[in-house]
Amino acid sequence: MDKDQLDGLVAFALVAEKRNFTAAAEALRISPPAISKMIRQLERRLGVTLLTRTTRATSLTEAGEKFLQQAGPALDAILSAMTDAGSVADKPAGRLRLNVPQTVYPNFLKPVVASFLEQYPDVTVEIFFENAATNIFERGFDAGIRVSDILAKDVVALKLFGPVRWVVAGAPSYFAQHGRPKHPKDLLAHPCVCAGAGSRVYDRWEFESNGKEFEVQVKGPLILNDVLLAIEAAVDGMGLVYSPEEAVRDKLKSGKLEIVLDRYTGTSSGVYLYYPQRSQVHPKLRAFIEHVKGFSFSTI
Repeated sequence: MDKDQLDGLVAFALVAEKRNFTAAAEALRISPPAISKMIRQLERRLGVTLLTRTTRATSLTEAGEKFLQQAGPALDAILSAMTDAGSVADKPAGRLRLNVPQTVYPNFLKPVVASFLEQYPDVTVEIFFENAATNIFERGFDAGIRVSDILAKDVVALKLFGPVRWVVAGAPSYFAQHGRPKHPKDLLAHPCVCAGAGSRVYDRWEFESNGKEFEVQVKGPLILNDVLLAIEAAVDGMGLVYSPEEAVRDKLKSGKLEIVLDRYTGTSSGVYLYYPQRSQVHPKLRAFIEHVKGFSFSTI
């Protein structure tokens, strides 16, 4: 096998994994046009089209799927060897792209990132705030943070903290006007402020009673795609809000919000940092993972 063939195989493996030419090019430290050329040459040698590329997505053809199934283990071994060899010489540098929920940053992630950047000045951390359960790796993110309930099964997950209590909270002024719900089903008669957008509105609030979980689909006058603004709307008395308890901790201490339905509070096992199993763990991501492991979240 000549060098061009090997380059094409490596390029294909990375694009197939990341579903993104730009992210694959960054991993190989070459330009996107160069990686496109490598794959076109590989396709000409094989006589088949391996990838379908549109303005919105990159996907495998049927031939590409079959080729990846057969050659995948060998390609993984090559990528792993390249990563191990490169990590000896490379120090953490470049842009580390993280996809995280809004509520996690001010309460937990902010001090982690601050201390990480102090230790690794050659790394730039880009944080994109998102709450929905989407495939972040197709969009070029290195890692993400999510609650356990919505994590995919084919990822490496590192627990940051937990369990997480999900509470219903409202302002004293709201309760003075509308009263307090006694049971989660009473929420059907209360205006609720929901977070999300479009088809991903979190209006099914989860509860527990006698060891059994159940949901109540709430309604309300306001939907915001910013969880922190939804909490502020609840502070303003516009309705009840459903949130991790830690995200409203300061509002509870100040008396701006009060918890109701405490006996029905639902829980998640925790919040996790996650990244792909098959991904090349670059020095910047490896350094961040080790930094997170050594950080004491109990002190936050």
